Amino acid sequence: MDKVTGNVKENPNLLHPVPTPNLPPDKKPECVDFPKYSIIGRRGIGSAGRQINLLTNHFKVSVNVPDAVFYQYSVSITSEDKRAVEGKGIGRKLIDKLCQTYSSELAGKKFAYDGEKTLYTVGPLPQNKLEFTVVLEDSFAMRESESLGGRESPNGSTKRSKRSFQSKTFQVEISYAAKVPLKSIFLGLKGLDKDNNAQDALRVLDIVLRQTAAKCGCLLVRQSFFHDDSRNFTDVGGGVAGVKGFHASFRSTQGGLSLNMDVSTTMILTPGPVRDFLLANQNVKEPRYIDWAKAKKMLKNLRVKTRHSNMEYKIVGLSEKPCNQQFFPMKLRNRKGLDDEEQTVDITVSEYFMKHRGIELTYSAYLPCLDVGKPKRPNYLPLELCSLVSLQRYTKALSSMQRASLVEKSRQKPPERIRTLVDALRNYCYDEDPVLAECGISLEKQLIHIKGRVLESPKLKVGNGNDCIPRNGRWNYNQRTLLQPSKIERWVIVNFSARCDTSRLSREFIDCGRNKGVQIECPLALIEEDSQVRRESPVRRVERMFGQIREKLSRPPNLILCVLAERKNSDIYGPWKKICLSDFGVVTQCICPFKINDQYLTNVLLKVNSKLGGINSLLAIEHSSSVPIIKDTPTMILGMDVSHGSPGRSDMPSIAAVVGSLSWPLISRYRASVRTQSPKVEMIDSLFKPLADGVDDGIIRELLLDFYQSSSGHKPTQIIVFRDGVSESQFNQVLNIELEQIVRAYQNLGETNIPKFTVIVAQKNHHTKLFQTNSPENVPPGTVVDSMIVHPRNYDFYMCAQAGMIGTSRPAHYHVLIDEIGFSADGLQNLVHSLSYVYQRSTTAISIVAPIYYAHLAAKQMSQFMKFEDLSETSSGQESITSAPPVPELPRLHENVCSSMFFC
Repeated sequence: MDKVTGNVKENPNLLHPVPTPNLPPDKKPECVDFPKYSIIGRRGIGSAGRQINLLTNHFKVSVNVPDAVFYQYSVSITSEDKRAVEGKGIGRKLIDKLCQTYSSELAGKKFAYDGEKTLYTVGPLPQNKLEFTVVLEDSFAMRESESLGGRESPNGSTKRSKRSFQSKTFQVEISYAAKVPLKSIFLGLKGLDKDNNAQDALRVLDIVLRQTAAKCGCLLVRQSFFHDDSRNFTDVGGGVAGVKGFHASFRSTQGGLSLNMDVSTTMILTPGPVRDFLLANQNVKEPRYIDWAKAKKMLKNLRVKTRHSNMEYKIVGLSEKPCNQQFFPMKLRNRKGLDDEEQTVDITVSEYFMKHRGIELTYSAYLPCLDVGKPKRPNYLPLELCSLVSLQRYTKALSSMQRASLVEKSRQKPPERIRTLVDALRNYCYDEDPVLAECGISLEKQLIHIKGRVLESPKLKVGNGNDCIPRNGRWNYNQRTLLQPSKIERWVIVNFSARCDTSRLSREFIDCGRNKGVQIECPLALIEEDSQVRRESPVRRVERMFGQIREKLSRPPNLILCVLAERKNSDIYGPWKKICLSDFGVVTQCICPFKINDQYLTNVLLKVNSKLGGINSLLAIEHSSSVPIIKDTPTMILGMDVSHGSPGRSDMPSIAAVVGSLSWPLISRYRASVRTQSPKVEMIDSLFKPLADGVDDGIIRELLLDFYQSSSGHKPTQIIVFRDGVSESQFNQVLNIELEQIVRAYQNLGETNIPKFTVIVAQKNHHTKLFQTNSPENVPPGTVVDSMIVHPRNYDFYMCAQAGMIGTSRPAHYHVLIDEIGFSADGLQNLVHSLSYVYQRSTTAISIVAPIYYAHLAAKQMSQFMKFEDLSETSSGQESITSAPPVPELPRLHENVCSSMFFC
């Protein structure tokens, strides 16, 4: 194979253009019954590679009372006025008090309570239905059940404080719901759990862990727990801190029941004075520079504690005027008017605190007050008397600077992480929990020893027929050329007001290209943005720049190198990508060169060459058309991913992206198709999308047609699907919803024979880590584990393809849902490993297969085409309840670039 490409015109195998398989207008595709797929079990384990001894962050669990049975009860809590109490915090407080007060009526049973509507006991309670009256005697009762504020005085007057410490009565009803035998976990390990209770039993054990953490005052985030200890806080700027804690969950594995424990981090608002938080959050030095509209939005629903009364409140807003001008009606004690109503007098917040609390306000007298009252009864507090309560989660997306700071400060080398986990397990004393003790559950205090294998790095083919053998998951192009270099003839450099010598940049880029085998002509133009345009909107700046390009060039260039002033989150990036890729169909590469050297320019060149249809390197077995199983049968590889809006933005559409391989028998060339869908929906709904006229406008049709055209007219008879980002509870949906759509799209093209499928889910967001037993370094690239800590029956394995240079490596967890193609365990693991080496953007093995990484990049890039910030403001809350606003569609890519690797 002398020349390999995904471009139909340049492919020597295609002597004639391949016609698109269209159906006659009067013929409808024959639809066969959709096959029913079910998740397969493990078919064996691999043996390829050298053996390696490993540790993993699982701790062996022993159960001495396997016949124990959990009894599940429903919990209903009502207040004195018969209203249901939904507050999360108050539930645990009430159940704790109930256990203390009614221990004998409960036969001394200990509860495992989820904090909401369910609790469990080991063995039954005396009766199936029990009702109790529980009295809470501290201020907690009022704060949780009546919300905060509601008094006329701005600070919680004596009257309010007295009332808040009065007792409050609740009715708690406990009703039997179900039995959950502990032995179902062990039946599940053997595949004998017919009632599928194993997951329920594991959930009960996890609830016990959460309850233990809750009693220690931890912040709970699913199965992760965070202590209020400032030693665990890491400031990342903007009034935000990372807090280090631990994840802990019970897992059924091939080696038995284990506790998976890992270091975990979540984001919180930095506790302390509200003023300090606002200054840090808005990056200003003095309160007079605070943007109070932003502050109001940021502070809403946050909890504060007051210095003068030591009470907690929830912020609902800000006062319209500063403290020294904000009046409120203060009731006069023992003073009634003619109509027997209490008399009031208007007084400013500042004056109130001076006369009635003996506190003279300083800087906050001239700032707005915090409103902690109710909509029609505000309750004002001066800023300087309030501090943010600790452990309040920050759920918005971090800036690039914050993220970099967090990674830098929180990473741990393997030995440090092992030490942290072992110490934590000993300190938590889970064995001593009364519910776990009743089940006879005990934990080993050392990490589990397991066996792994290290797969050999695949050989690569680069330019001039040379071989390249990666070392430790890395390679380079020093003294090497690209396998199939593109030719860059018509190109320009545009500079959006960045400090960059574009003339030097062009010279060094041309030199770098020459060394790597890429022929680059002199640029047609070096275009600098007009300094007067910098203050205009990003869209306008982009349009003006394109106007300059059109003035200087008679026809569009093949490549535009775009220099941006900001490395991340540039406002220019989205509009620029849209106008290039959607409106004009021109390949573009954005750069922000702080330091121009050969390594930097080589990385840029790798991206540009891929976008222009070149190939940087191939697997040696791919270059010789000898990829096992794939070489003899037309095989298409799909990578599928859904990216959701940033945390805290539930109104932003999700972006679904699918990449499909081109030019079979290659497995290194891909094209992408991207669509929007409803917010937070994980299943892709546009794989097959028939319009009113019967034409399919879905993603899969696009990818199938391009595969057919780029593969000498071959139709895929095997399809390998890599799906990212779904949890175990959604595996069946992948088969029943997404796979069905793929089959429908295939049938819609007039096909009756359904391809064979292999469907693999890849997970990165899990908590299993691997460590070498005899080395402080990360596990070597190519490490695979398919025994002991894997699922007891299903087909899964862990693979760490990348070389971990900093922190502790996280392996990818691959789940094989179906495998009609019939790979051996070694064959499939070698394919997955090889697909970590075909990523054209870099010279390192990546942590997850390239098709998934490409899908993620395509979704991320095209999401920048549209800005969704105004969606929530265009539809009222009332409208969103009855009918969700329509999801805006993404602009389609121009035909010149739609089949390119624009996402590289």
